[in-house]
Amino acid sequence: MTVFDQQYTNFSAPAENNRLFILEKLQQYFASPGLVLEVGSGSGQHAISFSEALPHLRWQPTDRPDYFPGLKDNVTRLASDNLLAPILLDVTDDPWPVSEVDYVYSANSLHIMPETCVTDFFRGAGKVLRPGGRLAIYGPFKYDGAFTTPSNAKFDQWLKSRNPESGIRDIELILSLAASVSLILLTDDDMPANNQLLIFQKE
Repeated sequence: MTVFDQQYTNFSAPAENNRLFILEKLQQYFASPGLVLEVGSGSGQHAISFSEALPHLRWQPTDRPDYFPGLKDNVTRLASDNLLAPILLDVTDDPWPVSEVDYVYSANSLHIMPETCVTDFFRGAGKVLRPGGRLAIYGPFKYDGAFTTPSNAKFDQWLKSRNPESGIRDIELILSLAASVSLILLTDDDMPANNQLLIFQKE
């Protein structure tokens, strides 16, 4: 375990492994000053790192009650000035506990939550994003019903063994849900470890 690892309660190795690759993209797609709502911040590693690297943004971390204590502890100890105190958010909440934001960001979340909650996620994101605002989603997806790699197929089996309602989502479903709340896909970028970064913009 490194010194970096030891700073965090509930340290996530995947969050650390993809952190710099995602940051490089956000520097491009989240370039204008504004407020970012992160859905499912987990340990807060991305929130802490990205807010420090992107000082033109105010970053609002969130999570559900079961993940909240570790997130709050990490943010309290390690936050930069533009990282806001965490708030509770469950995607099934209606309305979400925020009003208007310029950006929504979520990593490795849609394949964890049930499909009904994926619908809730887009409903909530569509409501809180200002016109012209952007949504960034990081994670694995299926295309035309097929996994992009054998390892993603095995990962999907593992997810379903833990929770049958979870699983890697079809990109066609994601695009349909996005369109239903006036979110248009700007780009679908290939990322390391067989993941994608989807960027949507609110009409």
